[in-house]
Amino acid sequence: MWGNRVSVWLRRGALGVIAATSCIAPAAAQDEQGFQAYLPMLRQQALTAGVTQRTIDAVFPTLTLSDRTIQLDRAQPGNPGSTATPPFAPYKTAHVDGARIARGRDTFLAQRARLSRVEQQTGVPESIMVAIWGHETNYGTYTGSFDLLRSLASLAYEGRRRELFAGEFIAGLKMLDRGVSREQLKGSWAGATGNPQFLPSVYLRISRDGDGDGKADIWNSPADTLASIGNYFADAGWRRGQPWGLAVSVPLTLNRADLTNRLVSPRCPRVFERHSRWRTIAEWRALGLAPQARGWPADDVLATLIEPDGPGATAYLLTGNYRVILDYNCSNFYALSVGLLADAVEG
Repeated sequence: MWGNRVSVWLRRGALGVIAATSCIAPAAAQDEQGFQAYLPMLRQQALTAGVTQRTIDAVFPTLTLSDRTIQLDRAQPGNPGSTATPPFAPYKTAHVDGARIARGRDTFLAQRARLSRVEQQTGVPESIMVAIWGHETNYGTYTGSFDLLRSLASLAYEGRRRELFAGEFIAGLKMLDRGVSREQLKGSWAGATGNPQFLPSVYLRISRDGDGDGKADIWNSPADTLASIGNYFADAGWRRGQPWGLAVSVPLTLNRADLTNRLVSPRCPRVFERHSRWRTIAEWRALGLAPQARGWPADDVLATLIEPDGPGATAYLLTGNYRVILDYNCSNFYALSVGLLADAVEG
């Protein structure tokens, strides 16, 4: 799962994949021909963008169309289908589970010196960095096995978001020019790689060398992984000393109509339309909300309210730092789970 990205991890059932494959075999051959005919255009774009001839000559002869990548892309939410919002509680149970919390605490303790250094430099809490690592790749246990360049070229050819994926493919080639090996360029079907699951363009812009060896190795180095995650959040505007949010109880008498947010976000509108208007913590306290675990932030901190499972269930007040988590992956369920996992790991 990855922010600022095409970020959904749906898998079709085995029978569905077999049926789809058997039905489209002739079309697949035709698509391969079309893909090969598209590659000279992509090659020229790469040359124009400054990729070296050596890298281009090494990569392009190896590229074939990845039908599986295209199948997974077309299966994403956001394609035509239901617009219903599922409950948060099952997602939370699956993603803020005992095993992930325990492993996160072990990681937190093992990496304290590195985490403390990055927090001092960036202001990003140690527990947030650990929670991102835990959510993205279960602390590095699964980073994906797709050939990134093949997948990105296939998605560019498919065309629904050609500009995005052609750009990421070219950024992947630039990673090779920078010294990253082709073998390291493995990851998700949608182009995210390494422990923090960065897109190639994000790697080029954000990745950092945390252990002083002159490389930003987000695949094998915990120090580089944590330094890069911290740098991502600092770059996205994390406010030092402010929490992401907190769980609250909401009185049934709260007039929610008075708090409706009537602004439409230009980015991820369905995510942001679930948030209330901004109010200060002092104003939320005056409305009768009560924290469930941690204490209140400062009275002047601004926060919005989300009730992911409806009135009567646990709600959350969200600060501006929550929106920084959304910059990583624009999903309320993802961002809430990152915050809750961070709290559990630190607690």
